[in-house]
Amino acid sequence: MNKIFTFFLVAILLGCQTPKDKTAAGKKPTNIIFIMADDLGYGDIGVYGQSLLKTPNLDRLARGGMRFTQHYSGATVCAPSRSSLMTGQHTGHTFIRGNSERGFTLANEGQYALESDALTIAEVLKDNGYKTGAFGKWGLGYPGSEGDPNFQGFDEFYGYNCQRVAHNYYPTHLWNNQEKDSLVGNDGKTTETYAPDLIHQKALAFLNKNKSEPFFMYYPSVIPHAELIAPEKYIAKYRGQFLPEKKYTARKKGFDEKEYQVGRYNSQAEGHAAFAAMVDILDQQVGEILDKVHALGIAENTLIIFTSDNGPHLEGGADPDYFDSNGPLRGYKRDLYEGGIRVPMIAYWPTKISANSTTGHLSAFWDFFPTAIEIAGLQKKYNNIDGISFLPTLTGRNQEKHQYLYWEFMERGGRQAVRLEQWKGVRMNMSRDPNAPIELYRLTDDLGEENNLANQHPEIVKKMEDIMRQAHQYSEIFPFKYEKAENP
Repeated sequence: MNKIFTFFLVAILLGCQTPKDKTAAGKKPTNIIFIMADDLGYGDIGVYGQSLLKTPNLDRLARGGMRFTQHYSGATVCAPSRSSLMTGQHTGHTFIRGNSERGFTLANEGQYALESDALTIAEVLKDNGYKTGAFGKWGLGYPGSEGDPNFQGFDEFYGYNCQRVAHNYYPTHLWNNQEKDSLVGNDGKTTETYAPDLIHQKALAFLNKNKSEPFFMYYPSVIPHAELIAPEKYIAKYRGQFLPEKKYTARKKGFDEKEYQVGRYNSQAEGHAAFAAMVDILDQQVGEILDKVHALGIAENTLIIFTSDNGPHLEGGADPDYFDSNGPLRGYKRDLYEGGIRVPMIAYWPTKISANSTTGHLSAFWDFFPTAIEIAGLQKKYNNIDGISFLPTLTGRNQEKHQYLYWEFMERGGRQAVRLEQWKGVRMNMSRDPNAPIELYRLTDDLGEENNLANQHPEIVKKMEDIMRQAHQYSEIFPFKYEKAENP
C-alpha cells in the first residue's frame, strides 16, 4: 500500500483509539529523546576534552549519565548518517548512501527520498503506541515524497525538510508537516527569525503536549553546521576572545556582504566567535530539554541521547583545527578516518544509567533501532537490521558485541572502512578499483591513524577485504563508479 495513503488512513483510525501505554512487563513504556547535533566534532564538548568552548549543560548531562568513547555515526555526511539511524542499517545496506538531490520534483528543495517500503524506528514506535515528533533537519526526501517524515513514522514534523536549505539559519520558511511556515522578517535579505530558536520552541511544546503518553522525540539540530551565524547577543559574548579571527567571504555573484542572502553560506567576519556562539546555543537548548523533562516529572522514565551526525566540517569559514574539534582523531567530515565518523554520545536516564559513567563499548548509529525496540519492551524481531541493542551497556548488564562495523562513501573517489576489534581498515580511491590497497591502523596505540601497518599484518588486511566485500550490497541509486560500468 502506498505510504502516503496509509499515513492518512492510519491517522483517521488512530483518532478513535487509545495508544498502548503498557509493555509486556506491565510498565509504562520509556520515553525516548534523541538529540543529534550537526557536524559537531568528537572533541567539541567539555567532557570530551574541549578547553576553549564551554558546554556546561552537555557536561551536566554526562555527569548524570554515561559517556561513550567509541561511538560512531552512520556515515561521514548528513543524509546517509540519518538513513542509517532511522533504518538500523549500515551504509552497505541502508537505502540512502549519499547526499544526492536526484529524483525530487519540488523545485530547489529536497534530497533523494527514502524508499516507500523502508522501515524506520519511528514507524515501529508509532505503531506501538508512541507519539512521535521530529524537529530540525530531515534530509531524507523532498516535501510530500515517500521519504517525507510524516510518511516515515512521525506524527509531527517541524523544521527543514531539505538539508541544503538548512545551510541558512534565517530561511524564508520552514515546514510544519505538509505546510510551509513562512518566517516573519526573513525575506532573503533581512534577518528577524532565527530558525533554530523556533524549532526549539516547537520541540519543547511537543514535550509539554505528550508528557502523559509514551513518546519518541527526534531532534536533529542544524547547529553547528555552516553557515556560521547566530543572533548578535550570542556572538557579542565571544567577540574578541578567539583571536586571530577567521574571516569568510562568500563567493556568490552579486553578493553584498552587508545583506543576508538565502543560498550558499553567507560571509562571516568573526568565524571563531560565531562558532562559539552556535555551540553555546546548542548547549543551552540541551539544558532546557533536560530541565523540561525534570519539571514535567518524567525524567526517570525518559532516556535522553545526545550525539552528532558526523565529524566537523571545513565549509563556510569553519576552523576545527583552531578549536581542536577532533582532539586526537585524524580527519574531518567526508573522511572515513576516525575524525569523520567517531562522534560523542551521551546517554542520560536517571535510576537506570549510573551517573558519571564511561564506556568503551563499540557502537554505531544503526544500533539505535534495536536499542529503542528493547527499551520500548517490544518482543518482535525485525529482519535486515545490522544493529545490536546497547541497552545492556546502559543498564550494566552483559553486552553482545559487534563482529565488525562497516562504512562506505561513494564520493571523493570512493571509500570504505571497517572497525574490527582494535583494528581500523580504510580503503581509498576504490570507485574505479574495488581492490585498491587497504590502510591498516591499530587504534589502541595509534588513535590518530598515523602508522599504516598493512604490510606487517596481511592476515588482518585479508579479513578487512572479506568484510568490505560481504558488507557491501550493490545500490542502483548510489553505486560506486566501477559498479556503473558493470551495470550499465
